[in-house]
Amino acid sequence: MKGPIPFLFSLIFIFFTEVESTSLQLQPRAFGSFNVSYIQNLRSCSYTVVITTSCSSSKYTRDQISLAFGDAYGNQIYSPRLDDPGTRTFERCSSDTFQITGPCAYQICYVYLYRSGPDGWKPESVKIYGYNSRAVTFIYNAYIPDDIWYGFNLCQSASTSNHQSVSRWFVYVILGFAITFLL
Repeated sequence: MKGPIPFLFSLIFIFFTEVESTSLQLQPRAFGSFNVSYIQNLRSCSYTVVITTSCSSSKYTRDQISLAFGDAYGNQIYSPRLDDPGTRTFERCSSDTFQITGPCAYQICYVYLYRSGPDGWKPESVKIYGYNSRAVTFIYNAYIPDDIWYGFNLCQSASTSNHQSVSRWFVYVILGFAITFLL
């Protein structure tokens, strides 16, 4: 069977394989070795962070919640205490908005949450609006373990996977042309 049909089937198969493989990598995980001590104080920028608490979380939490996020260049923003039980922060099915000031960062590619306390807490998502970057949303939908930084680090994997993805696409296109002409 000659023509573009086998080539198109190959591309469709590759596309769905790529989509499936990248969506499986976006799960939060524990980062025991994460260090919040590396904070640059070059310039100060403002960030808006919207944290949505899951509807399957406890009604409220007395836990201490901290946040750290940053870019691939070592610019890290750290907020040691976001919780405030007196203001009903992090109640079930709610969104809380925080204005955080910190070093100016480029595209935010990692976020970690830290929880310490007896209640447990399940965030749905964390959305960060940055000064030099587009808004980015990290979907948690998982309980945060006690006394450990928990979240996403897509900095290195994003640049590495994009490069590998382009390389793989190039190889697949060449293979598709070869298969098309051989059939």
